[in-house]
Amino acid sequence: MQHEGERGAALDDNERLAWLRLIRSENVGPVTFRKLIARFGSAQAALDAIPDLSRQGGQARTLRICSTDDAQRELDLAERLGCRLICMRDPEFPDALASAEGAPPVIALRGSVSSLQKPCVSIVGSRNASAIGAKITRVLADGIGKAGYSIASGLARGIDAAAHDASLQSGTIAVLAGGLDRPYPPQNIALLEDICASGTSAAISEMPFGWEPRARDFPRRNRIIAGLGLGLIVVEAAKKSGSLISARIAGELGRLVFAVPGSPLDPRAKGTNDLIKDGAILTTEPQDVITALRPLGGKGPPRVAQPALWEDEPDSHTAIELSASQRTNISDAMGPAPVSIDDLARHTDVPQAQIYLALLELDLAGRLARHPGGLVSLTPEPGH
Repeated sequence: MQHEGERGAALDDNERLAWLRLIRSENVGPVTFRKLIARFGSAQAALDAIPDLSRQGGQARTLRICSTDDAQRELDLAERLGCRLICMRDPEFPDALASAEGAPPVIALRGSVSSLQKPCVSIVGSRNASAIGAKITRVLADGIGKAGYSIASGLARGIDAAAHDASLQSGTIAVLAGGLDRPYPPQNIALLEDICASGTSAAISEMPFGWEPRARDFPRRNRIIAGLGLGLIVVEAAKKSGSLISARIAGELGRLVFAVPGSPLDPRAKGTNDLIKDGAILTTEPQDVITALRPLGGKGPPRVAQPALWEDEPDSHTAIELSASQRTNISDAMGPAPVSIDDLARHTDVPQAQIYLALLELDLAGRLARHPGGLVSLTPEPGH
């Protein structure tokens, strides 16, 4: 089945508007978005199906579906702010990010799109960076940038800021946790302006304009940072640092993980030293990263193969009947502990095609949690 989002045919204005409406609708995140497009073929068809799907999943009230007017206002605001919205279908959308599980289908961009067209290396680390940590970050970002890579980071204080500053001219990507018009932290607003005005770099966000970043938005930002890069470098990270979560995500996405060693007496080096013990590539100079990423015999940075955007589920394009008893059997077999689709199929004796549909209904009803490795669990019913 040809999906609306397959690369090869640009979205028209109506399709682009429908994409934005779908991702801005209640209970539709990046994973659910992909599953809806895979099942229904287009964003408009998915929008039409959401009310019934959510009711079948146990949602008593009507879900908030983003209106055409609201989506058009966001597009108009992006233009007024000097930004643009890039869909996963667009050739400008980074291939590495498109291939990452949980990647946003729409990102807002301010600055030069050229930074998204090059292979990328991500750099993360401590907000409370040491002088030595900031210095090695600048050395790495400068050298890797000059080798033809964009440098992605999160615009935070410390290591992030050093990485962006050192790669301004070669190309850097600042990933924001809030809307592009709500930068955080305030002390890096000047750096953000330099990034967007450089002609080589850009800021991006999956959040709508006006969105103030919340604590739970930063893990989503970190997933984008990890997804953008072919590899991720950690420079200074305490034992329970968020940078270690980014490293874990990068590993789950199949990215190379690099770590800069530090003194055993410095708490900021505990996390990076542990990463090296666990198999991360010890990194002390740009060439360590360039050599690891370069294809055998290659002379330049590697190119990412264009990904298949939509992973089809069994029988996702055929009409599927799901009985009330099957729905009950599936939900009864689930609980707060993550479980695999295979285990659900074995336990309930319900075909996987019906299970996938039931999970989509539960997802849209706000009753499903998705976990790494394709595991799922049940959350409390709405109102309970």
